[in-house]
Amino acid sequence: MVDQIELVRDFNRYYTQRLGVLNDHYLGQGRPLSEARLLFEIGGAGAGLRDLRTRMGLDSGYLSRLLRSLSDQGLVSVDPHPGDGRSRIATLTRAGRRELDDLNSRSRDSIAALLEPLTEAQRSKLVGAQEQIRRLLRLAAVTLSPVADDDPSVRGCLTSYGKELALRFPEGYDPATLIAPGTLGTGTVLLAREEGVPVGCGLWQLLSPGVSSGVASGVSSGVASGAASGVAEIRHLWVAADARGYGLGRRLLSALEQDALSHGIGVVRLGTHPSLGEAIALYRAAGYREIPSYDSSPYNQLAFEKALVL
Repeated sequence: MVDQIELVRDFNRYYTQRLGVLNDHYLGQGRPLSEARLLFEIGGAGAGLRDLRTRMGLDSGYLSRLLRSLSDQGLVSVDPHPGDGRSRIATLTRAGRRELDDLNSRSRDSIAALLEPLTEAQRSKLVGAQEQIRRLLRLAAVTLSPVADDDPSVRGCLTSYGKELALRFPEGYDPATLIAPGTLGTGTVLLAREEGVPVGCGLWQLLSPGVSSGVASGVSSGVASGAASGVAEIRHLWVAADARGYGLGRRLLSALEQDALSHGIGVVRLGTHPSLGEAIALYRAAGYREIPSYDSSPYNQLAFEKALVL
């Protein structure tokens, strides 16, 4: 881990130096990267100050100073939001739009100069590596936290989950199947957030305490006598469409397993539908074995089980 940290630090130093982000005159304009980035984030449509703080990770004071500087330069105007007098919105002036156009042109020229010495194959390799870095950084930035089953953000995720299943299942999906608020009992709901926005959820719920794996599965719990041996079900594992493809589903599943194990669960089960091919692939890759059905849900047409080990 220590060597990996130093390698990442070294890459960060090289990358920021190579792109000139520490220069007080970023891309040859007369302003630092922070102001240039703010111009880009405001864009042609304008942006609310609350949204800017969230997207850029800035505190109110620093954002105010940046906006004041750009306003003094005649590039930005900050006014009450037309739809909400309690909020303010930043918009580019005509001069600000010209400056943004120039910034975008300089940025493209800079990247073109960076790529020009490389072959087409090398460019593709570089772009592919950057996309992989972006996916992994997104995954690392997502926070997972336990919440109550009646948490508004979780209920929003579950509503989206139910609507998606209704479209994907040939027989549709009854939202009454979703866990009702306040009925979790023994278990944990995990909520995934990216930059504060809910992007996924999942839960485990106790099926039976202190018993070994179901006889039908033909496997033992995989834990020593006296260790975790309860049986739980993993349910409602869902990731928002725009947060898929970089491993969040697997991270959520693993976190649910570890949380269940810490609560004395030795075996987890789950049910799924043949229409959810990506979910089935995820479960198999995570070590789940197919077993006979263990409940009467019409949607759990395939059942899986996994022994948790310390």
